[in-house]
Amino acid sequence: MKKRSKVGVENDAFDRQIDWELRPGGMLVQKRDIGDASSGPMIKIKVSHGSYYHDVIVHAQSTFGDLKRVLAHETGLEPKEQRLLFTGKEKEDNECLHMAGVKDMSKIILLEDPASKEKKLEEMKKNQGVLKAYEEVAKVRAEVDKLSQKIVDFEATLLSGTKVSDKEIGVLTELLMVELLKLDAIAADGEAKVQRRVEVRRVQSFVDTLDKLKSLMQR
Repeated sequence: MKKRSKVGVENDAFDRQIDWELRPGGMLVQKRDIGDASSGPMIKIKVSHGSYYHDVIVHAQSTFGDLKRVLAHETGLEPKEQRLLFTGKEKEDNECLHMAGVKDMSKIILLEDPASKEKKLEEMKKNQGVLKAYEEVAKVRAEVDKLSQKIVDFEATLLSGTKVSDKEIGVLTELLMVELLKLDAIAADGEAKVQRRVEVRRVQSFVDTLDKLKSLMQR
């Protein structure tokens, strides 16, 4: 087995980048590596999150901010979205677990920040609104596709020398205007709003085509 020389150890220590952090009270100390068990004793904490419990292992001298970073992997909540309560009081990120009295098998309550929760609900409602707008635009598009085929048939009929009645063109124009009103009534944002605008222009172009056909018939 190859032995490492004392010089090699010293070089490793010299080359290793040291990170520092400011502890409560203004003391500057070397930043702990949460995943390095050699930096201190480990404790298991039971974290209650709604109807779920998480057993989390951290260093005894970790901060509540450190704990939040660990819980982010467990819960999917970002540290800024978390509120940690111990003995009924909310704890700040820079507070140390051991200074607050947290020991092995202590229980901590995790709550989602109300503002963050409200923001997620608003985003969910917005996404549902966008999805609904997409579906409504798609329904109108399907109807317009059917009507557009009739326009193609009218054009083919006129090219063959056969006349099309004004009434038929008038009925088709009215049906297109109904679809246009449906589009105007759709509340849409973002990409759904763009899709609605595209469909509005499409319907308008079909109405213009029918007007041109009607003019040709009157010549």
